[in-house]
Amino acid sequence: MAEVVIENLVKRFGQDALAVDNISFTVREGEFVTLLGPSGCGKTTTLRCIAGLETPNEGDILIGGELFTSSAKGICLPPEKRHLGMVFQSYAIWPHMSVAENVAYGLQAQRTPRAEITERVKKALDLVGLEGLGDRNATKLSGGQQQRVSLARALAYNPRVLLFDEPLSNLDAKLRERMRLELANLVKELKITSVYVTHDQAEAMVMSDRIIVMKDGRIQQEGNPHATYNEPANSFVADFIGVANIMEGKAAEGDSASGVWVEIPDLGARLLCSSGAREGVQAGADVLITVRPEYILLAENGAADQNRLEGEVREAVYLGETWDCLIQVKDYSLRVHVRGDAELRPGQSVSMAISPAKCVLLKD
Repeated sequence: MAEVVIENLVKRFGQDALAVDNISFTVREGEFVTLLGPSGCGKTTTLRCIAGLETPNEGDILIGGELFTSSAKGICLPPEKRHLGMVFQSYAIWPHMSVAENVAYGLQAQRTPRAEITERVKKALDLVGLEGLGDRNATKLSGGQQQRVSLARALAYNPRVLLFDEPLSNLDAKLRERMRLELANLVKELKITSVYVTHDQAEAMVMSDRIIVMKDGRIQQEGNPHATYNEPANSFVADFIGVANIMEGKAAEGDSASGVWVEIPDLGARLLCSSGAREGVQAGADVLITVRPEYILLAENGAADQNRLEGEVREAVYLGETWDCLIQVKDYSLRVHVRGDAELRPGQSVSMAISPAKCVLLKD
């Protein structure tokens, strides 16, 4: 395994199409990092630059301390000399080959001794749960099994780093949910440095040690899944990952030990925000805050709380474990997730409480 260092990476397609806009990040040895974002955000282009499948216009890429790419020095090692494993969205299965032959293909291209190929293929198939299926025609396997073949082929190569380009997106929902856990557990057990690309926030949350959220070729936020979800840096991250209420307001007081009081005209209320980008906020400043629906709690009548709201249920959709509600508070329709055992109906008046720690000030 090896550390991956990206420094000031820029990739253009043509004169005006800036796919990756001067990004830098490091993936530590054995770390599982996900590049997350919508289509066209630059995540796959970044991965392809690491793999050597694209040549960046600017910037350096170092793997294990070795300079693989440097625009300034005119260095760009071809993919076959990088010793990286890559698992694609399409399984890239050769239809005329058996499972074992598919897994052995890269090793044969490197002229690895036959006995070593046999041993490494068997070990890779055992790791991904395909033991005993080496002689099977690869196209006769299920989608999940074909993806395992693709992973086994990458593992047989004994790569320094594993690269994943949306590998689970072609699987059905149930299988995708199971495979992401299996894949994450396997990679962490093997302690292989991994860079994973997806637009699926659930995949990123479940699998990653760290998430790098991208938009328009730039990094918006990076951090562990818990911090990324609970303390989004800006409105894009808050809206892209999970469900968020995003509200405009004006700081009634500057930052203090308890937080920032924010007047929210649409709510007709003042909320205390003790999380997010509080530092340096002055009284009178225009701000954005966000609150996740599950952190808005129904309050008993008379319950004391600094952030109390009164509203009326407009919609209540029963999802079993929760009610997904729209609750009208003055001019704002607040999205609220309520426990499934609550009794709710449209037109009902409700009292709500929000912990100041769950009111997040956004940088934008």
